[in-house]
Amino acid sequence: MIDPKLQDKVVLITGANHGIGAATAKAFAAQGAKVFITYFRAETGFSATEMAAAQETGAGGPALYAAQQQQSGEQVVAKIEAMGGTAVAHEANLADANYIPKLFTLCEEKLGSVDVLVCNHTHCVLETFDPAAVNTEGFSVGFISATEADRHFAINARAYALLMAEYTQRHLARQADWGRIVLISTDAAHAHEANVHYAASKHAIESYGRSAAAELGKYGITVNIVAPGPIQTGYIEPEAEAKIAANTPLRSIGQPEHLADVVVFMASEQARWVTGQLIYVGGGWRMGQ
Repeated sequence: MIDPKLQDKVVLITGANHGIGAATAKAFAAQGAKVFITYFRAETGFSATEMAAAQETGAGGPALYAAQQQQSGEQVVAKIEAMGGTAVAHEANLADANYIPKLFTLCEEKLGSVDVLVCNHTHCVLETFDPAAVNTEGFSVGFISATEADRHFAINARAYALLMAEYTQRHLARQADWGRIVLISTDAAHAHEANVHYAASKHAIESYGRSAAAELGKYGITVNIVAPGPIQTGYIEPEAEAKIAANTPLRSIGQPEHLADVVVFMASEQARWVTGQLIYVGGGWRMGQ
């Protein structure tokens, strides 16, 4: 039996009230790690009735995705505790840079110093350079704006960098010699029609990750990036899901647990000689794109 040596490690995971983050929190807890999860529930244009109906049907699309994002992190904590694990949840808007050191202090008070940092949270509002692509149906697409450019980079890029910086300072202050950072990007980071800010901000994450890997290795910290392909976190509509599965070598849509397993591996003892890597996890989807 392989021992990842994650027992009693403290893991801080952002954006973990649903989808990939929630699955990752549960996967670490299953290995005996103590998990501190953060999450943020942005305003949504869907009513509670609409979101409840979407959850009832289970059909992917804007309403179900909004419903998933509106869940409390406490429901993830409850599931982990039911498994016999240890977890704490805290809601935080990572667009506010001042909140980042507070999260680490709170985690230290509740669970102990952070050994593993998983940056998973994301902000995604569709915008385009092409005026002809603007629409208001389904997942609406707006024309590129300064407001959304700033918001995407504040949440998706700046917060990742500041989380890594805070982690490193505390790692050095306690004279630790073992650390893991895993950043969640996307296989669409290089270019994405009608999703320009998201793609660009994710590309920035990859650059930050490589820089951090080069600079932090001497402190015993590995830094890696996991880039998911199409993962059903509630947003993929049934017709698109079938099409994606048919065009994926492994002939199925990705599930959050598929990503979670890879993230846990990157934090494990077995990945101790892996750093600065970008790992695509999409069932082979990217090969055909």
